[in-house]
Amino acid sequence: MTPKEALAVEAKALGFALCKVAKCEAPPHAAEFLQWLDRGRGGEMAWLGANKDRRVDPRQVLPGARSVIVLAMNYWQGGEPTGPRIARYAWGNDYHDLIAARLAKLDALLKECGGTQKCCVDTGPVLERDFAARAGAGWHGKSTMLIHPELGAWFFLAEILTTLALEEDAPQPARCGSCTRCMTACPTAAILAPHILDARRCISYLTIELKGSIPLEFRPLIGDRIYGCDDCLAACPWNRFARVSQEAAFSARPATAGMSLAEYLALTDDQFRQLFRRSPIKRIKRRGFLRNVCVALGNTGAPRDLPALRKAAADPEPLIAEHAAWAVARIEERHAIAA
Repeated sequence: MTPKEALAVEAKALGFALCKVAKCEAPPHAAEFLQWLDRGRGGEMAWLGANKDRRVDPRQVLPGARSVIVLAMNYWQGGEPTGPRIARYAWGNDYHDLIAARLAKLDALLKECGGTQKCCVDTGPVLERDFAARAGAGWHGKSTMLIHPELGAWFFLAEILTTLALEEDAPQPARCGSCTRCMTACPTAAILAPHILDARRCISYLTIELKGSIPLEFRPLIGDRIYGCDDCLAACPWNRFARVSQEAAFSARPATAGMSLAEYLALTDDQFRQLFRRSPIKRIKRRGFLRNVCVALGNTGAPRDLPALRKAAADPEPLIAEHAAWAVARIEERHAIAA
């Protein structure tokens, strides 16, 4: 087999749904990315701008790189969310750890073929959706998410930059047509126009990337979402072709499936770390997670939740205390109106 054929066989054995190749060169939307940064639409994600030169030229990430291998892993679990809403990708174990371990095995195979590699799982300075679209792993949806005709939008992406010159794959045509369901589904109108997202309005940004206080104008729009948002993905008609993932690590955690929002508020730092060990949710720490929980309770809570929220309003962490006090006021106002 050729190196590319051997790679495809091994990638499938490791659970990847797709293994495609693009030429290592400047990504097609490099200029648009830099313009997006200049307009401040990345919000507080300073790390995007800190290495922007590398993002628009992957050969700075790996000198001598000739190919970008794009891999996709399906995480769709089927069924409907129960309880407070957590983005589907975070139902189970952290995909960074799982995928990184499997990329290491592909790296070993490519080394045997004489290549030098750099592996990236989301955190690397690579405009991954650009290369994924160039390699035929899908097309750019109007939400900016990648869509594949057999996987829908429910898959992780990973990349391997390599010095090997592998045969490139052909891109797919965009198949969104006149559909704008993803845009109209966004609760905060974060998709300003087709393919243009203002991260500062996105619920995934507000509940995960934003480290401080959530702006008052967006809190009511967050609803009961406590980590991320799937609305633009779930609205895509191509998801009717999505197949349930065979990766058990992405299944929902039984330990959190039955917990109420008020029960989350009782978590100590140690309990939070234990509960979300090996989960992507651990990255926002207790302060960020309970901030989100307080907002969700402010939007959906009842008078029975007030004792837990009043206790949280006295939390030593100011971020939690502030959002808990806001939630108390919201519930009290709603209860008074109902009465």
